[in-house]
Amino acid sequence: MLNINEFITFEHENEHDLEYDLAHKKIFSTPKIHTANGDLSKRWYVYFSFRDPKTGKLKRMKNIYGSANSHKNKEDRLALLSRYRRRLLKLLKEGYNPFLDNTEFHKNKLAKKSEVPAPVEQAKTIPVEQPIPTEVKVEAPKQEQKEKEEVKMTIREAFDFSLELKAKVINERSLKDYQYSTNAVVKWVKENKPKIKTIDQFTKKVALEFLNSVLLKSSARNRNNYRLNLSSLMQTLEDNEIIASNPMRKISVLKSIPKRNQTYSANEQEDIFKYLEKEDPILLLYIKFISYNLLRPIEVCRLKIKDFDLKNNTIKFKAKNSPLKTKIIPKIILKELPDLSKLNPENFLFTPIKLGGAWDATENNRRDYFSKRFKTVVKEKFNLDNNHGLYSFRHTFITKLYRALAQSTSPHAAKSELMSITGHSSMQALEKYLRNIDAELPNDYSDLL
Repeated sequence: MLNINEFITFEHENEHDLEYDLAHKKIFSTPKIHTANGDLSKRWYVYFSFRDPKTGKLKRMKNIYGSANSHKNKEDRLALLSRYRRRLLKLLKEGYNPFLDNTEFHKNKLAKKSEVPAPVEQAKTIPVEQPIPTEVKVEAPKQEQKEKEEVKMTIREAFDFSLELKAKVINERSLKDYQYSTNAVVKWVKENKPKIKTIDQFTKKVALEFLNSVLLKSSARNRNNYRLNLSSLMQTLEDNEIIASNPMRKISVLKSIPKRNQTYSANEQEDIFKYLEKEDPILLLYIKFISYNLLRPIEVCRLKIKDFDLKNNTIKFKAKNSPLKTKIIPKIILKELPDLSKLNPENFLFTPIKLGGAWDATENNRRDYFSKRFKTVVKEKFNLDNNHGLYSFRHTFITKLYRALAQSTSPHAAKSELMSITGHSSMQALEKYLRNIDAELPNDYSDLL
């Protein structure tokens, strides 16, 4: 009796494995790939579950390794496992059952494979009464017929497959953005292109129609974001031979005006701080971490009690450009911290009702909570427009720092010192940032006029 590994890893002559629509009630789960979070020192494999005829419940089957783990790079290993996955999906759809003896199933597959029309033996003599054919047509198998027999992944299945792989290499926020984009595409296709079912039918023309609908309803920036997310997902599908080419890659980016958070004036900032001292001290401390420690709002939301090293006056956190970053805590904010020694190290510093409490929410939801709280408590009170938000405090205080440093030293020296404070990864990135927030202003040039 052949086991499932022998079926899957067997080198078929026809490499064009088929994908099947599993829309009916399944007796097996969709095969998935385990990549050990990208760790090549661990074993990667394909896994699936099959409904146990005795219990009626899905039961996890043996992992399928094949020769995948002999490859020493992620691309080759993933490519081979993707092929195993497609073959497994094909076999399960054709009727392979791991709870039964599949010997006959294997024989039938070999018989179908060996069924080759016998060659017509050339006659030595042709009877006189039989008319001699003047032309013999031998029709070769048509590629179109072969393609019609293939059943491709549906749009939903293809995107789910790509999302599963992306989940191993992108952060939670990006994954949610990708999921939102795919949901919008699937819904749009269902409503506007009901005849399109499979991912290979999602052509450049169809993709353009979808992006145009996004543009008409929202903005060029939002349209470009959809294009970027979908292009990344469809590139993964191309890399895994699910589609022939990525249609999004051929679509150009539209020019858009980026949203900008403006800096606060000195009076605005001072008025807000004085107001929050009485109205919302927790929100004020949250803003001071953005202002004095120059953290981004989502980085403040990530801070836990255990991240603070008060002996060395430092904090460690996951930054935008680094998985783990260490920054000093300036004295101006140290004196405002509560006694952290008595708090649970796993608790977040900022929660809705107190400092150093438990909060069961994703980091995106925590950030959105404080953004809405700022809007209610501050923006409505001071009649601030959409260009002024929490991020504006970071721009405001980086501008203050740069202009103070530039008064006593050269611009390059000021930027070098500022870069160690802000945490920008390069001088070029810092200079672009300073230009965007208009931190660099020339001296009065009246005498030149």
